[in-house]
Amino acid sequence: MEKTKRYMLAESEIPRRWYNIQAEMPNKPLPPIHPATKQPLSPEDLFPIFAEELSRQELNQEDAWIEIPEEVREKYKFYRSTPLVRAYALEEALGTPAHIYFKNESVSPMGSHKLNSAIPQAYYCKQEGVKNVTTETGAGQWGASLAYAAKMFGLEAAVYQVKISYEQKPYRKSIMQTFGAQVTPSPSMSTRAGKDILTRTPNHQGSLGTAISEAVELAQTTPDCKYTLGSVLSHVTLHQTVIGLEAEKQMEMAGEYPDVVIACFGGGSNFGGLAFPFMRHNFTGERQTRFIAAEPESCPKLTRGKFMYDFGDEAGYTPLLPMFTLGHNFRPANIHAGGLRYHGAGVIVSQLLKDGMMEAVDIPQLESFEAGTLFARTEGIIPAPESCHAIAATIREALKAKETGEEKVILFNLSGHGLIDMASYDKYFAGDLQNHTISDAEIAASLQS
Repeated sequence: MEKTKRYMLAESEIPRRWYNIQAEMPNKPLPPIHPATKQPLSPEDLFPIFAEELSRQELNQEDAWIEIPEEVREKYKFYRSTPLVRAYALEEALGTPAHIYFKNESVSPMGSHKLNSAIPQAYYCKQEGVKNVTTETGAGQWGASLAYAAKMFGLEAAVYQVKISYEQKPYRKSIMQTFGAQVTPSPSMSTRAGKDILTRTPNHQGSLGTAISEAVELAQTTPDCKYTLGSVLSHVTLHQTVIGLEAEKQMEMAGEYPDVVIACFGGGSNFGGLAFPFMRHNFTGERQTRFIAAEPESCPKLTRGKFMYDFGDEAGYTPLLPMFTLGHNFRPANIHAGGLRYHGAGVIVSQLLKDGMMEAVDIPQLESFEAGTLFARTEGIIPAPESCHAIAATIREALKAKETGEEKVILFNLSGHGLIDMASYDKYFAGDLQNHTISDAEIAASLQS
């Protein structure tokens, strides 16, 4: 009997609603706090920065299901559903009895899951009469997706890209520019936040926190402009649940259900997008799936950070968010997984981790590239450095199953391909990459700064 490897949904089965996990969590997240008034945020507090509908989605803890606008769903049809794939060759290489599946988000036009939120964010801005959108990006997956989505809806886009990633990944900058976006390496001298950071640290290589500060400042000082965000915030994760909702149907087609769900972790968008629809069945006691977020060893906010109220950016422009954080002034090592170099975790994931509803592991850089290379050689897809962390965590679980003889089902999110990240692989093959471990003293100092 021929093995079925790839599972696809019909166009009619593409989700019509996003899943809002906030409405069904046993303990709902603590409220974000207005930094000036120290009072819980209202949607109106966010209107100067975000589109109004996105502001309402951000704080919605009542509605478990939110309708996907038909125009957004039509745009989703350009590339959704994405395949669910059984990784038979990887299983064979590992000699594991585990069944390994991956949701392949790398097939989107931009090569990653980020477009799932870029499209609705651009749509809601357009509906509100906004003409300009601005954002930050690390590795460039989000910036490229936002640039493309902005062009779809006739908006102008300005992107602040973390300086080290701007230099390491020049072709992502080129993609953004192809779609008409203005791209600036951050920190820059074009904003007050950037000037202040460079005055303090002239050779600052940037972080997502610095880029967010610049993008938020631009949105607040530019007419008809709104800020958009690629991860961390709750409305972003909401949009990404199309991943897990599709995967649920596809796992049913495969006749299996995941014992373990894994995704890499920067701010939480692709982890939440895959995990949250499955997690709702744990809330009812129907299932006992494990959920694992795989973050880089050099930026371990989930495994070694502190749960506290903190700013989402370096300059302190954002609301105070209740999250696991390394401190908003944390300066991550210049690893090649640029999309995971963020100091904090989203409020939903932070609450779920605090409540023991999920787990987190940190992955050394060299282990992540070793895992990504094995995956490429067995499954024929070169993964993004970010996705390599999910693959490494999957391999760990598969090898545990080999030791115990347990035939567990593992599902992970391949959140992006690495075809524009080959310089990173070149450095790995040349032996020029190294692991970055931070000390407890460094974390403590960052949290106090």
